[in-house]
Amino acid sequence: QVQLVESGGGLVQAGGSLRLSCAASGRPISSYAMGWFRQAPGKEREFVAAISRSGASTYYADSVKGRFTISRDNTKNTLALQMNSLKPEDTAVYYCAADRSMGTNPYNYDYWGQGTQVTVSS
Repeated sequence: QVQLVESGGGLVQAGGSLRLSCAASGRPISSYAMGWFRQAPGKEREFVAAISRSGASTYYADSVKGRFTISRDNTKNTLALQMNSLKPEDTAVYYCAADRSMGTNPYNYDYWGQGTQVTVSS
C-alpha cells in the first residue's frame, strides 16, 4: 500500500497562486499514475489533473487547463500541483490519489490522502 499526505493549502486572494504537495510513503509512486481531485461543500468529488507513472503524460479538467500544472518527482516520491490565477470557484478540499492507471474517475483510484483545504477569496 501507499500512504499519501497533502500539504500547501491555505487562503489566497483571487488571482493568486498556491502550490500543493503530496508526499508518498510505503511504496514508490513510480508504480502508480497519480491524480488531483477536489471536493467543494455539497458537491461531488471532481477530477482536476492526472499524470502518468513516468510523468510524460498529463491531463487536465477544462476548468483548470492553462492555470494548473501537475508534476511529479519519483526520486523524492512526491506529487505537486501548481495553481495559478486562482478563482473563488477553485475553493475546495484538494486530494491526491494513486492508481495503477491514469484516469479521471475518482472511483477508480485506490489510494487517497486526507485532503488539504484551498480557499480563494474574491
